[in-house]
Amino acid sequence: MVRTRRWRAALVACVVLLFCLALAGLVGCGADDGSASSGTGTLRVGVRANVSGFGYYNEEAGKYSGLEIDIADEMASRMGYADVEFITATPETRKEQLLNGEVDCIIACYSIADTRLENFDFSPAYYEDVSVIMVEDSSLFDDIEDLKGGTFGTVAGSNAAAQLTERLAEIGFTSGEPIKANEDNSDVLFDNFHLVQLTSYQDLSDALEEGTIDAACMDGAISYTFMNDERHLLDFQIATQEYGVATQKDSALSEPVSETIQGMLDDGTIAWLIDKWD
Repeated sequence: MVRTRRWRAALVACVVLLFCLALAGLVGCGADDGSASSGTGTLRVGVRANVSGFGYYNEEAGKYSGLEIDIADEMASRMGYADVEFITATPETRKEQLLNGEVDCIIACYSIADTRLENFDFSPAYYEDVSVIMVEDSSLFDDIEDLKGGTFGTVAGSNAAAQLTERLAEIGFTSGEPIKANEDNSDVLFDNFHLVQLTSYQDLSDALEEGTIDAACMDGAISYTFMNDERHLLDFQIATQEYGVATQKDSALSEPVSETIQGMLDDGTIAWLIDKWD
């Protein structure tokens, strides 16, 4: 009887030991080694801070909110990250922020474009948008033809300038060939319009209000932030574009990000979040 009890006690001890070792192995798999690509630790995400409904930073509350913030949180959670660090990214800075490793990925109204695929990988698109033209009501501009001879403004680092020139050439508004341009192409004169690129969307909005430009070109998603009762959008679409999560080219993070976003598309999570912020 004593031997039987001892044997049973030893067996229980072995089972408990094996269980503890297995549990320790599971815990070890989720340990924080500080590496974003391993699916642990903190995921650093570049986001917008001034686009209502997508990525907006409330200084009083000290937090970001919007569709892309929610997508980043859900994506990081599904990938096993313990935390998300949001870092403000602008059209002018986001490329370098991702290239130099300041952020692990970009979720910042960043459209999937052939020129960007040279440096970055993109997830499946989580949002489709159109780029638009905003004008002041007082300008009495109601049609794209009204803007012949006028000045269009875009933001440096966005695709709007190239898209606008291509679209206007397509409809016969312009030949599309520059007549005069400064060194960085931020100020270009064409046959039937003038194109300038400013450093931020706030600068673009201010220039429109001041009359420095006649029309402001931007993503439809961004236009909501700068729309007011004295402005309207022309019934004219520059281009359709899709937003994706950008990661460094061929990085260890690219495939997990793409798989996770696809999963969120497949199960309706992203559709639900879009409805939430619509």
